[in-house]
Amino acid sequence: MNISIVGTGYVGLVTGTCFAELGHNVMCVDNDTRKIEMLEKLKMPIYEEGLEDLVRKNVEAGRIQFTTSINEGTDFAEVIFIAVGTPPGYRGQANLSYVEQVGRYVAEHMTSYRLLVEKSTVPVNTGEQLKRTVTKYLREDVPFDVASNPEFLREGTALKDAFHPDRIVIGVESERASTLLREIYNPIVEKTGCELLEMNIASAELTKHASNSFLATKISFINAVSRVCELAGADVEQVAHGMGLDHRIGHRFLNAGVGYGGSCFPKDVDAFVHLSDQIGYDFKLLREVQKINHGQREHLMQKIQHELWVIQNKKIAILGLAFKPGTDDIREAPSLYFVPQLLEAGADLRLWDPIAEGKFRELYPDLDYRSDLMDCVKDADMALILTDWPEVSNIDLGKLGKSMKTPVIIDGRNMYDPDTVRSHGITYHSIGRP
Repeated sequence: MNISIVGTGYVGLVTGTCFAELGHNVMCVDNDTRKIEMLEKLKMPIYEEGLEDLVRKNVEAGRIQFTTSINEGTDFAEVIFIAVGTPPGYRGQANLSYVEQVGRYVAEHMTSYRLLVEKSTVPVNTGEQLKRTVTKYLREDVPFDVASNPEFLREGTALKDAFHPDRIVIGVESERASTLLREIYNPIVEKTGCELLEMNIASAELTKHASNSFLATKISFINAVSRVCELAGADVEQVAHGMGLDHRIGHRFLNAGVGYGGSCFPKDVDAFVHLSDQIGYDFKLLREVQKINHGQREHLMQKIQHELWVIQNKKIAILGLAFKPGTDDIREAPSLYFVPQLLEAGADLRLWDPIAEGKFRELYPDLDYRSDLMDCVKDADMALILTDWPEVSNIDLGKLGKSMKTPVIIDGRNMYDPDTVRSHGITYHSIGRP
């Protein structure tokens, strides 16, 4: 099947590459000329392990191509996936201008049936608005359908998630749309046995926001428990393990830390709260989730302040700039909170990240970046861990302690056993542990 993907960010590029690998013919469309030029040279605009090799394989096989022309993409395919950005707008409301633009451009150009599929994370009832837009801008009476197919990709494991999903959700209103989407995903369903859930468009849209908001709630819950643990002298790791053994709860997303970040959870929770307000429900639970998440960063900053007393002129090694390991994404990353706070306090910062340094340099080009982890902590007054990279987990703690001016670790990811760290003469502060 011929498929067009509009948008070549994480979702669009991974989805398009996955479809090509399944044997479909894919055209990826983006109005960012620089991105398309990079992709045509087989250079990736994002970091995702294994993605470059898979794109190269499918380009050489002739199953995936790239263009800046939405008209070319409309002519190419019967099914058009919309995977453009939906950044947060006013008061957390999702900015749907890019989605609207795609609907308008496709409507103005299409001359035969097209299925427009929302792949971007959008608020419930976006499908209705998209249908209105397409109907308004159609130049002739051409049949079309709108459908929803939310993505559940995790940055760092996006390819694995694409080929081995927990479930595939499609929101459709016609048999034709259902048949087309089932044909696209049938190879994955047959191979993995995963369930393909068919529902109406509003339910599919809401499934995505509800899923991410629930996971964010779980993270904020264990972070709130971590604060209680610190006050009570308990260990949040032991508490979380005891909770996770209950199969109704499970261990995933029960890791206390500096809070959730990235391109999905903060934006999706904000959008869900805003949507609830619009339709008349005050989602107080999610407001508290947001408050707890922000509070975790403030709490860790207080630990830094308490340990250093005077931050000015102190050398602080920042270990990790990405919001999670395995990606170069720094959107809503904890580093974007701590770096400006520490700079304002007069700290002398050194920064290390094996993947996300380039993205961070675009925002802070004049800071002191170190490519070697041990070089970053050498002679430092404190090491602040913000991303749980394997390199940090596997560091020689004895060597680290001896290389620092004052061996102090503030661990926002609970990466080490406290007794082990302290046995090396290192002062160690983590989250929710005595």
